[in-house]
Amino acid sequence: MNFRTDLAIERKEYNEKEKLDGVISCCEERDGIKITRIEIIDERGERLLSKPCGRYITIEAPPFIRDAGLFSSAMTVFSDELKSLLPEKGSVLVAGLGNEDITADALGPKCLNLLLATRHISRELRESLGLGELRSVAGIVPGVLGKTGIETSEIIFGVVRRIKPSCVIAVDALAARKTQRLGTTIQMADTGISPGSGVGNSRSRIGRETLGVPVIAVGVPTVVDAVTMTADILEQSGAGEGDFSEKLKSQEGMLVTPKEIDAIIDRAARLIALGINTALQPELSAGEILSIVS
Repeated sequence: MNFRTDLAIERKEYNEKEKLDGVISCCEERDGIKITRIEIIDERGERLLSKPCGRYITIEAPPFIRDAGLFSSAMTVFSDELKSLLPEKGSVLVAGLGNEDITADALGPKCLNLLLATRHISRELRESLGLGELRSVAGIVPGVLGKTGIETSEIIFGVVRRIKPSCVIAVDALAARKTQRLGTTIQMADTGISPGSGVGNSRSRIGRETLGVPVIAVGVPTVVDAVTMTADILEQSGAGEGDFSEKLKSQEGMLVTPKEIDAIIDRAARLIALGINTALQPELSAGEILSIVS
């Protein structure tokens, strides 16, 4: 069955019975957080995982809604892994993708509410505030095509041409295959992103090939395709999907979110925003950053 997911780790898991030519992977655990690094190195890997060549980092943590701490282990691990994908120097544009009027798709816009934007802060102002050196960071919430009539990639491209960042960080909600990954998983990739691809509504790609600069995609799974979820339940129960294939097809297009989706989005947006801020501004502590953006 062809299932919907934005996660490279789930594509890898699905194909683990085959020889994964063109794919390199490793795992480690740190402070109770599982980190899986996958690199697709050639066309064989691209065909197997249905993903473009590049690096994919997946962080699996305890459910975000159970972690009341402002500076959790998950945030620290995420920030450290993000640094490995960022260019060492240059300004950065952070784009919050998604529709803020739909809870499960509001991760990007909510994340931008806590972004420490610094591009507008002059050296004199930084010194007067005692902030020291700050990396130049700008943020944008481009909205969605249905509201603006403009492709998200076109809006970001216009901003990139104007401010010339060294890279773009694109934050978006993702689709997963397994419900246990909702609100527990973060994926980073240096391959860019095709917004909506995991839910069958793919828009123009946002990547180096379209923007002219590296694009780091960051996302948290917030929805599961109903057909995929049902097929997995049937497989786990030993029933198989054969006798139910027609009924499954009738459910295509339905997406499932957990009942705690509001809390998941709020916690995930805070975790991602603080992780991005600390990765980009290493001279400031997480507490100092929070006091500025709150």
